Amino acid sequence: MPAATTAKIGLSTASVYPETTASCFELASRLGYDGVEVMVGIDPLSTQIDAIQRLVDYHQLPVLAIHAPCLLITQRVWGTDPWGKLERSAEAAKDLGADVVVVHPPFRWQRDYARGFVDGIARLEDETGVIFAVENMYPWRAPGKGLQAYAPSWDPTEQTYAHTTLDLSHSSTAEQDCVELARTMGRTLKHIHLTDGTGSAKDEHLVPGRGTQRAADLLTTLASQDFRGHIIVEINTRRATSRSEREVDLIESLEFTKKHFTAAKQSISRRSSFAVTPEGEISELTP
Repeated sequence: MPAATTAKIGLSTASVYPETTASCFELASRLGYDGVEVMVGIDPLSTQIDAIQRLVDYHQLPVLAIHAPCLLITQRVWGTDPWGKLERSAEAAKDLGADVVVVHPPFRWQRDYARGFVDGIARLEDETGVIFAVENMYPWRAPGKGLQAYAPSWDPTEQTYAHTTLDLSHSSTAEQDCVELARTMGRTLKHIHLTDGTGSAKDEHLVPGRGTQRAADLLTTLASQDFRGHIIVEINTRRATSRSEREVDLIESLEFTKKHFTAAKQSISRRSSFAVTPEGEISELTP
């Protein structure tokens, strides 16, 4: 699959919960997002590929990524075999024209799955041609200790994955700096879950800019590096008391992204459109 020429700013269906997948497409289209990431399993419609395709056609808005059903609450969605879930996620991605499947590392009690996870992800990428971007998680905090709930690790930089996802709420809960984590991920970083957190033990998924993660710095850094993956707004709006209140959060998140990524990238492009000649004169470069 050819590389994207520029990053797309998408909206996760998880960002509108408890509203539906259909609501996410409507909101994303109306508010000006470039596409949608479908979180499989939260809404029954999210498991129905034909229905999602109808939403794509109706709103003329692409599916950018599929989030595999690997949450605790989606353990029985698309069966109970974890590899079967990932294979079906890859099929859904190809059917819908998405190029990324987001996947969490296994839970520690999924021993056989965890034991072969790193090699299995590489195999799936080779067989399907779909990017499996393994997401950073965090240790589950208990009083006085941290529970290592994921295997082989909650931190994907400790393994040899070809592609990774950076979630800023997860880096906050793990007490990591998102800019430093992105630097460690390096060229494997293909997908962003843009959100925020305050360092709480809870996975907060705040509107970017409302927490303590360096979300703005991350976006400007990615712009300077010509990042061409997807930037997906994945925030928690469950406490919104109305549709209009939810929209305010979604609009603020999109404007934050455009301010610190899109505008920064345009500024860099304008600066790079000039060059200094050997004679010391400034000349404008033509495309």
